[in-house]
Amino acid sequence: QLHLVESGGGLVQPGGSLRLSCVASGFTSSYYTIGWFRQAPGKGREGVSCISFSFSGSSTNYADSVKGRFTISRDNAKNTVYLQMNNLQPEDTAVYYCAATYTAQRMCVMSAAMYHYWGQGTQVTVSS
Repeated sequence: QLHLVESGGGLVQPGGSLRLSCVASGFTSSYYTIGWFRQAPGKGREGVSCISFSFSGSSTNYADSVKGRFTISRDNAKNTVYLQMNNLQPEDTAVYYCAATYTAQRMCVMSAAMYHYWGQGTQVTVSS
């Protein structure tokens, strides 16, 4: 069973930075996609970024709202995917989740319905 654990959330002032971590264990395939999603109070779950690991290589994708500010990356040795978040704004406040799905598709997509494994979430609050 694939297991995901997020960490790194917290309270930060506008313009600040945080790095979220998603430690994954229990993979049964080498081909998968990891996505970061967020859910603000009263809103639906929004795709933030994703990274794929496929036979033909890896790809990343970002929501327009975070392009240029957020960076997704991985550390294979630690089975960890990171989300570096810079220039955070109050509208970034949400619970952030990492999720995974097994797929051989190189281009990752940020549709929550496509992800079958979810972490417990970590709160990010951006406030002065």
